[in-house]
Amino acid sequence: MVFASLEFLLLFFPLFLAVYALSPRGGRNAVLLGASWVFYGWWSPVFLLLFIGLTVLTWLGGLGLAAAAANRRAARSLLAALIVVLAGTLCWYKYANLLADTLNAALGWAGAAPLPWQRVALPIGLSFIVLQAISYLVDVYRGTVAAQRSFVDFAAYKAMFGQLIAGPSIRYAWVQHDIAARRFGWDGIAAGARRFMIGMSMKVLIADTLAPVADAVFAQAAPSLADAWIGCGAYTLQLFFDFAGYSAMAIGIGQMLGFHFPENFHHPYLARSIQDFWRRWHLSLSSWIRDYLYIPLGGNRGGRRATYRNLLLTMAIAGLWHGSDSWNFVLWGTAHGAALCLARAWPSDRAPVPPWLARAATLVFVMLAWTLFRAPDLQVALRMYAGQFGLQGLALGDVLHATLRPAHGVAAALGVFCVLWPTVGARLAARAGRRLAAVAVLWPLPAFLASFALIASRGAVPFLYFQF
Repeated sequence: MVFASLEFLLLFFPLFLAVYALSPRGGRNAVLLGASWVFYGWWSPVFLLLFIGLTVLTWLGGLGLAAAAANRRAARSLLAALIVVLAGTLCWYKYANLLADTLNAALGWAGAAPLPWQRVALPIGLSFIVLQAISYLVDVYRGTVAAQRSFVDFAAYKAMFGQLIAGPSIRYAWVQHDIAARRFGWDGIAAGARRFMIGMSMKVLIADTLAPVADAVFAQAAPSLADAWIGCGAYTLQLFFDFAGYSAMAIGIGQMLGFHFPENFHHPYLARSIQDFWRRWHLSLSSWIRDYLYIPLGGNRGGRRATYRNLLLTMAIAGLWHGSDSWNFVLWGTAHGAALCLARAWPSDRAPVPPWLARAATLVFVMLAWTLFRAPDLQVALRMYAGQFGLQGLALGDVLHATLRPAHGVAAALGVFCVLWPTVGARLAARAGRRLAAVAVLWPLPAFLASFALIASRGAVPFLYFQF
């Protein structure tokens, strides 16, 4: 079940919201927990048992860390053991197939027979589930938060279906007050519903519409310059509006229930540097990487060489976290790590780069890196790079010519307009005044209705980050 589906919009969420509203305040966490487990079990009841097991482990682990707080050595050992179990579970389900494929490829190159291997299915949302559990346990160990004594309250936090599958990766410290006591009323429902409609419009009208263009280009054996850049541009918009749309929908659901989730994106394609990009893109993950990986590795405390090492290692691990079927993700993360090192090494006394040029250069690098991120393997990525650098012809190819439709151009233009809105919105608002304000308030409803019609006609499309 996905948010942008008829099952969710017409059955699950209206029924849940009615039961939630009629429940006493003290019982709403139990209602949220039960509904969230149904939501997750809709995909696979077997993996629901795994999720519940990890929830119990994390809850008991938090209580154990709180009890061992006076003995730092025992607490540290317990934390390490819990992280090994959680990370080991993630590694098995997420990377066993990749390691087996790599080993069999090496055996094939050596002329040996491949080893028999039955592929391991990846539970949906496991990456975010594990990250959330580790952040909670580390925060309890550090004394940042108190261990939650109520299993129902803790499990409701872990299982909140609004952010369960693909984030934002919500830390317990961010919602511990809302878990204990939150306000459920019409103001929150209205604001949350509007945010949900905006997110669904981003997902369906832009991301899902552009998806066939990106798919067609990345499937080509020799994309031309025009093909490669159109496909890369389509994927650049698709990925952002798919994931930012999901985040907006998750934040909207949280608002409707009385939760206050932090923003997950802040106009990342307007970044003026690669550091600025990571201060704007997937903020919950970026902050997690900084607080639970980069800083524990040493951050920038050990001198320039140590800082570069930590940046490269951190981003390589972040890349590995994203992918379970290709080493391209490690290369993608390493490329971003190298860019961060280069930006840090750039002399501060150099003449400042014009903002438009800085934004353009950053976006080009991000798009080139997205090519590696989207390609199913290195061979496809190299074919795309050959096209992007004009080594396979310049003109639009027959495949893409047959694929493109006016709807794709409309979706791309709408996406570019939304990306550029922060730079032009103030000027348009000053000119249009109240009329623009009225449009800004009302536009999500017709956009939502158009999205609903598209879902009814072509079916639901899974969110891209479900695979990560």
